[in-house]
Amino acid sequence: MTNLLLVLFLLVTLALIGVILVQRSEGGGLGIGSSQGMGGFMTGRGTANLLTRTTAVLGTIFMALALVLAMLGKGQAPNRSILDGPAGGVPASTAPAVPAVPTVPNN
Repeated sequence: MTNLLLVLFLLVTLALIGVILVQRSEGGGLGIGSSQGMGGFMTGRGTANLLTRTTAVLGTIFMALALVLAMLGKGQAPNRSILDGPAGGVPASTAPAVPAVPTVPNN
């Protein structure tokens, strides 16, 4: 369940980044309504409204998923650094073997 939500969270995050980067800072949107390429597909105002609504919807989904993931992950793992490595330490099969002490025969 958590993995599915994490993948969805990643997709929403990437979509949100893309939608925000497509918008123009003046609020003109993509400028699709001009005489270039798309013709009369959408006016500049319609594009800006669509991008603004899409940003709001994606932002709301982003925040909701962040809260759900935070609640699902609460208390699951102890507080530790990500630099500590996997939980539980080194497995016994990969632990270095204690070298045997060579015996010297007494002559």
